[in-house]
Amino acid sequence: MHTSNISPYSRTGNWLFKGGSVLCVAVALFAWQRSAHSAEGAVAIAPPAIDEPIGANHSETAVFAGGCFWGVQGVFQHVRGVKQAVSGYTGGAANTAQYETVSTGETGHAESVQVTYDPTQVSYGRLLQVFFSVVQDPTELNRQGPDTGTQYRSALFPTNPAQRTVAQAYIAQLGAAHVFSGPIVTRVEEFKGFYPAEAYHQNFLTLNPTYPYIVINDLPKVENLKRLNPSLYREDPVLVKGL
Repeated sequence: MHTSNISPYSRTGNWLFKGGSVLCVAVALFAWQRSAHSAEGAVAIAPPAIDEPIGANHSETAVFAGGCFWGVQGVFQHVRGVKQAVSGYTGGAANTAQYETVSTGETGHAESVQVTYDPTQVSYGRLLQVFFSVVQDPTELNRQGPDTGTQYRSALFPTNPAQRTVAQAYIAQLGAAHVFSGPIVTRVEEFKGFYPAEAYHQNFLTLNPTYPYIVINDLPKVENLKRLNPSLYREDPVLVKGL
């Protein structure tokens, strides 16, 4: 990802603006204005033909990995029916679930987001529709946008058998429909636990809307959610508190 004077971390191989000069922010805003009004980075897709049944339960959790968790969290925080979206790490051991360690790409973890949602308002299948159409590019292997490494892989971590069935069926459905430019590489992995990320990573998109990385890579995703799925879009994000 990202270099910032907000928090102590860095990435290589990306468009970095330390502190964000006025000129850099202006260029980034121009880039966002262009991308936010195009279909680039987002694909209109049908909802899943197979979805979880609607019951009386009003709270479930789902875990999604699709590149930098800033954007993944930021999008899901704007989805109607989502009660909380927390950035964190999934796929590895508890003792390696720290940003600097995960950034080596050797822990098995993926930057991920745990979404708590009300299935009577938004189903797991509709969350998957947002994930595949707006959040990330499911054809990119071990990378998303400017970020590379296994920690940025496209992966789903079902928390129950019903989610696994829906996820596998939807990937097959999308693959058969050939709606993407290449084969889907999104993995359905075993859920081994979720570990919240450091506090400075939470609500990053909302708290730093002019940060160049957010402007270029993530704000267009929120705009695409609003454009492609207006019935699912909520204007005010649901923010993480107390972590």
